[in-house]
Amino acid sequence: MLHWRMVTVGLFFYCIKVGVTRSQTKALFPATSRIKRGVATAVNPTFHNSFNDALLLFEILLGGVDFEASGKFSVKDAELASLRKTRNLEAICEVIPRKITDIFKLISDLSNHTGHLHQEDFERTLLTLVYITQKMVRSATEHQRHVWAQSFLGIYKAIKQDLMDTN
Repeated sequence: MLHWRMVTVGLFFYCIKVGVTRSQTKALFPATSRIKRGVATAVNPTFHNSFNDALLLFEILLGGVDFEASGKFSVKDAELASLRKTRNLEAICEVIPRKITDIFKLISDLSNHTGHLHQEDFERTLLTLVYITQKMVRSATEHQRHVWAQSFLGIYKAIKQDLMDTN
């Protein structure tokens, strides 16, 4: 009888572990499975591999980026746009959410996420923040600007939480 109880308890804990693992590995950016072939690291592109890459990303963002209505991402500075690393950035920007409903879903998923974000998820979240900022500035009405501002605040809080988390 004791043996069956141990098996039952073991199965119960196994089911809990599988459920927790499934919820932790849920894709924050489901579009990553639809990235175009032929990009440098098509499976899961990342931009930042060193401190110099972080400085380059900062320089690119300061130089100006543009998310066009067609969904294309471009870097305004021609010299920076010609760099090989910029192609990885373009691939990353292909998978960030563009619709406000998708962005609010991302905010919800981020608020339920435990632990630190993976590097590629952090980069995508940061670039989503940049996209939201551009949409907020270009909004035609006060209502649109308010909705984009709410999404900006949600993504900002998620990034801040990830950076400040002491786990």
